Amino acid sequence: MRHHIADWRPGASLEVTRARAAMLSAVRDFFAERKVLEVETPLLASSFGTEPSIEPLRSEFTGPGHAAGRQLYLQSSPEFFMKRLLADGIGPIYQVCKAFRNGEAGRLHNPEFSILEWYRPGFSVDQLMDELAKLVVGLLGQAELPVRYRSYAELFAEELAVDCLESDAERLRQVAIAHNLIGAESLDMNRDGWLNLLMGSLLEQRLGNGELCFVTDYPASQASLARINPDDPRTARRFELYYQGVELANGFEELADPDEQAQRFEHENCVRRARGQQPMPVDDYLLGALQSGLPACSGVALGLDRLLMCALQLDDIDQVIGFSLGRV
Repeated sequence: MRHHIADWRPGASLEVTRARAAMLSAVRDFFAERKVLEVETPLLASSFGTEPSIEPLRSEFTGPGHAAGRQLYLQSSPEFFMKRLLADGIGPIYQVCKAFRNGEAGRLHNPEFSILEWYRPGFSVDQLMDELAKLVVGLLGQAELPVRYRSYAELFAEELAVDCLESDAERLRQVAIAHNLIGAESLDMNRDGWLNLLMGSLLEQRLGNGELCFVTDYPASQASLARINPDDPRTARRFELYYQGVELANGFEELADPDEQAQRFEHENCVRRARGQQPMPVDDYLLGALQSGLPACSGVALGLDRLLMCALQLDDIDQVIGFSLGRV
């Protein structure tokens, strides 16, 4: 009896695989020139982070010392571990690694994906955005690519004629209905839920067309690990980078206050409970590192799969990953 033979081939062509290898080599050259140290941290941890918009992939260790099993989480970012290194005085560091998120699959998403994350002690977000732009322009192979900066509030005001920092959930719901977002009439979400819907459904596709576009100064309520902007406490020192309508990177001026971070973890777990999501264990190791002292720094995570898609003008993440979800 012959078995059905599945399509065993990788999604990425040999040409794309070679382009990925060249991109990774260029990344390492970029940071070597700047004396930023490459590090490795675990993919498995006993905590995951509490952000309600991200769900973990879980694992379990059963073995010496844990006969009954120990719950572990595949990391969506190496951030917590890298901050522990920063608190230990390691200096500027970067990492190329896999990251994981549950429930995310599609043209721009795979539950397992590749990221580049780095931290710069002494850098403001403005300095980090400048360095990020230099790296991305080089990796895209477009030396003349313009770079544009738009604040989150300016973006909503200019494109949707709404004050996103003062509008309540009902006002944002009406904006969604006015722009014919399917199902908006029946949705019941908080303010950030509506902001995320408007951003993802209406605004992202308008960003970075023929240019790199940084969206800066996100609402403070969307800044789980970022410092609040001292000039406007309604906003945080957070940015995202877009190119050709695709979000490529997310960066912060990092929060270093352990008490404020603990309060944010608790608040986010309250939000998770209210939404019917399971609360996440709080990372006491991270809080201990912050208590010891995190140097003033900024950090950013850059999606390498999406960047490669943009560089090669491909339209599906399956085309740049050897074996995406549908091939494993």
